[in-house]
Amino acid sequence: MTDAIAHANADPSVRPQDDLFRHVNGTWLATAKIDPDKSSAGGFMDLRDAAEQDVLDIIESLPASAPDTDEGRIGALYRSFMDEDRIEALGATPLHPVFNAIAAIDSPSALARHLGWSLRHGLSPLVALYEESDPGDPERYAAFTSQAGLGLPDETYYRLDEHAEIREQYLAHLRRAFELAGFFDAEEQAQAVLALETQIAAHHWDRVRLRDLRAMYNPTSLADLKAASPDFDWDAYLEGAEIPADILGDLIVAQPSFIEGVAPLLASAPLDTWRSWARWKAISGLSGYLSSDFVDARFDFYEQILSGNEEQRPRWKRGVALVEGVLGEAVGRLYVAEHFQPEKKAAMDELVGNLLAAYRVSIEKLDWMTDETRAEALHKLEKFTPKIGYPVKWRDYSALTLSEDDLIANVLAANSFELDYTIGRIGKGVDKDEWQMFPQTVNAYYHPLRNEIVFPAAILQPPFFNADADDAVNYAAIGAVIGHEVGHGFDDKGSTWDGDGRLRDWWQPADREAFEALAEKLVTQYDGLVPEGVDSGSVNGKLTVGENIGDLGGLDIAYEAWLLAGGDPDGEPIDGLTPAQRFFVGWAQAWRGKRRPEAMKVLLATDPHSPNEFRCNQIVRNIEPFYTAFGVSEGDALWLAPDERVAIW
Repeated sequence: MTDAIAHANADPSVRPQDDLFRHVNGTWLATAKIDPDKSSAGGFMDLRDAAEQDVLDIIESLPASAPDTDEGRIGALYRSFMDEDRIEALGATPLHPVFNAIAAIDSPSALARHLGWSLRHGLSPLVALYEESDPGDPERYAAFTSQAGLGLPDETYYRLDEHAEIREQYLAHLRRAFELAGFFDAEEQAQAVLALETQIAAHHWDRVRLRDLRAMYNPTSLADLKAASPDFDWDAYLEGAEIPADILGDLIVAQPSFIEGVAPLLASAPLDTWRSWARWKAISGLSGYLSSDFVDARFDFYEQILSGNEEQRPRWKRGVALVEGVLGEAVGRLYVAEHFQPEKKAAMDELVGNLLAAYRVSIEKLDWMTDETRAEALHKLEKFTPKIGYPVKWRDYSALTLSEDDLIANVLAANSFELDYTIGRIGKGVDKDEWQMFPQTVNAYYHPLRNEIVFPAAILQPPFFNADADDAVNYAAIGAVIGHEVGHGFDDKGSTWDGDGRLRDWWQPADREAFEALAEKLVTQYDGLVPEGVDSGSVNGKLTVGENIGDLGGLDIAYEAWLLAGGDPDGEPIDGLTPAQRFFVGWAQAWRGKRRPEAMKVLLATDPHSPNEFRCNQIVRNIEPFYTAFGVSEGDALWLAPDERVAIW
């Protein structure tokens, strides 16, 4: 057994009773540098860097292959991206055919047709279209429409005073983009785009409202959608997108007021304004694949201003990202063959089993839940499907044709291929073997419509999972990740689905009221927290409540699962730490990370996850064994009065 705790990262001058996050990670936080091409650093980023390098090694080791094989597609796409000489020589030329088509837009119907074309080719459409399990009938795929059309991170950036400077910088970026594309009236077009996007943003739902899944489940016939938005020529839109109308006879409108509000703009806003907006979407959607002046302009705004990055990512990293975005499962198949050990799956199966057992014990003894709701919760728990490592079958890319000498054509073809994949599944049975992350992705997820928890191969490494570590550390790290994802099945959003993935109210009214009261206490705990180094913005407790419930349940249940697996809190110390202390130190080091202030501001405004320091510290304030492990008492900074502590699951 190896010691899985990185003692060199700790700051002994900080007491764990006051700040567990900095006690465990303080020296690292004070000395670690964020790479100039990144906005953050830490355990997650270390694993992502390693996976990125592994994928590069795979790509570069591929022998010359036939173009109709996955290996041939990977090689062709990567080489087309790395052909800098050709890309530089082309400059803005690849945009000209798109600009010519936009110049021909002479009516709202022609505009709708172009919006459809943009949807097909991945150029930031006004209305997004995707397929997913139908919440009313989770055995089949349904078509969904969703709000889109903005160039800033979300609607708040167009209306709040705190983002006024960003708006000015965005306007300058728009002007620069139009100048690079060869337009002499760049200022006028930039102003028109910002004004139109501001009007579009006024109809966007905010991020808290987007957590209301019942409000976003609006089954609608295409005929009724047309009637509700008569200014939007849906027939022309579908024609431009090459989507047969009969496929969308029925669809689910996620934000009805958005479509009803934005549709009149197609007729009331001047066509010149819409043409400018369409040009900007083409530039924006393709700028990462154009000559260096476009790439640099995009970097300067989206990565430097918004995220604080100091340098452009090396070209090979951007090429790897493109390959993974287009051919992620083809890459994943090769990645798993080289980097995933079967014994990890066996160990994870055991961990998942113990976490689910601990949830079962916890739900059975909840004092705030009635027997009727408890039976439903246990039924949902029994139906959880764990997926570990990689999918049992791989996606078929045989219909995708790519070349080595035309990057823009490859990008447009890949986006069109993806839309065909989407519309080809609408109305058909759900593929229960499908994954929505790649094996080489360092992350995990819960899918409420499938009631499944998914853990890709790449996250099953230290600091999250270490086959040679003591159980206390593993249960606190990967165990809490497992518990977190299970917890999403019972958070403010996940609890609106049943065990079959159906949007259904399975709660007794008194239980729902008790749950919401506990969740509101957690909202209050987080609301207004300000991370270190940020001069504006704070945590939005309502936006982050789902992830905070996941963190709370994840750690609490991971501790119980560790006990079920034979963990002894008062067992033999290792390096001066009792097993219980090692558990909480393992939790804290899993959150080792830092983020640039610019990127932190975007996170606070848009991300449902709290900053790492609060994901670590605020959660343990609610966990009773933490108080016992470190002798936390009143007067310590992490002390929380017993009646303020929250225990949900």
